Amino acid sequence: MQLNAFRETCNDRVNATLSETINALPHHSETLKQAMEYALLIGGKRMRPFLVYATGKMLSVSDQDLDGPAAAIEAIHAYSLIHDDLPAMDDDDLRRGHPTCHIKFDEATAILAGDALQTLAFEILCNYPITSSLSAKRIELVKIVSHAAGYKGMCGGQAMDLAATGQQICQQQLEALHSKKTGALLSACVEMAIALATDITPENRQLLLNYAKTVGLAFQVQDDILDVVGDSAVLGKPQGSDQQQNKSTYPALLGLEQAQAYLDDLHQQALQALRALPYNTQMLMSFTDFVIHRSY
Repeated sequence: MQLNAFRETCNDRVNATLSETINALPHHSETLKQAMEYALLIGGKRMRPFLVYATGKMLSVSDQDLDGPAAAIEAIHAYSLIHDDLPAMDDDDLRRGHPTCHIKFDEATAILAGDALQTLAFEILCNYPITSSLSAKRIELVKIVSHAAGYKGMCGGQAMDLAATGQQICQQQLEALHSKKTGALLSACVEMAIALATDITPENRQLLLNYAKTVGLAFQVQDDILDVVGDSAVLGKPQGSDQQQNKSTYPALLGLEQAQAYLDDLHQQALQALRALPYNTQMLMSFTDFVIHRSY
C-alpha cells in the first residue's frame, strides 16, 4: 500500500475511534463536548496515529489493538495544541486553518477542553477493545503515554521552550528541549507499538527507539524551517510566529542553510536505523521522507 493510501486508512480508523468516543460522552456539558470534538476533528496531519499504525503493522500487531493507542496519542496532541494556542502561551488565533479553540469558544472552555482531552486519552487506553492476551499491556501503554506527556516529556519541554524564549541557547540545549517537547510523543507512538508486539529482540527494539528519536528531532527541525519559508495558508497556522516571539529555533541558531543541512543528516540517520531492521520498513521510510519534505 502506498503512503497516501495508508495514511488515509489510518486517518479513517483514528477519526472513527475518536468520533465514537466523543459521541459516547454524556450530555451534561454540551459546549465542552463540542469544544473537545472541534479540537480533535477539524483536521490535522494525524502523524502520530500514522506512526502507531505503521510501526504496529510492521511488527504484526492488529489494527484493532492499535486503535486505542492511536486515538489516545492524538487526544494528548490535541490537548497540547489547545493549551499552546492560549493567550498565556503562544497566543495564536489560527490552528489547522481554523480559529483556535479559545477563539471559537472562549478561554475557559478551551482550558477545560484540553484538560478533558488529556484525561480522555487515559480512559481510552484503559477501556478500548484489545486482544485478551494483550490486556495486561494496558498499564504499560498508560505508563508510556504519561511519561511522554508529562514533566519528563512534553510539558517539561514546553516549560524549557518558554524559558528559552528570547535567550541564547546552544544546540545541545535546543535538542534536549525538543526531544521532550515534540520528540517524546512521537517516540511514544513507536514504544506503544513495540509494547503490543509479541516477538521483538532488544536489539531491534533499540533500533526502533533510535529511529523514533531521530525522526522526532527531524520533525521539529522541519517545523522550524517551515516557520521561516512556509506559507500560512498551507501551514494552517501563522507563518513567522516563532520569529515574532523570538523563539529558540534551528534556523535562528544555525542559520537556514545549516538547519537544512542538519535536517538532511537526520534524514539519513533515520533511514540508516530502518535499514538495519529485519522487517519491511518501506512504510516508515516513506513516512520519514514525508516528514523531511512536507510543506505543512
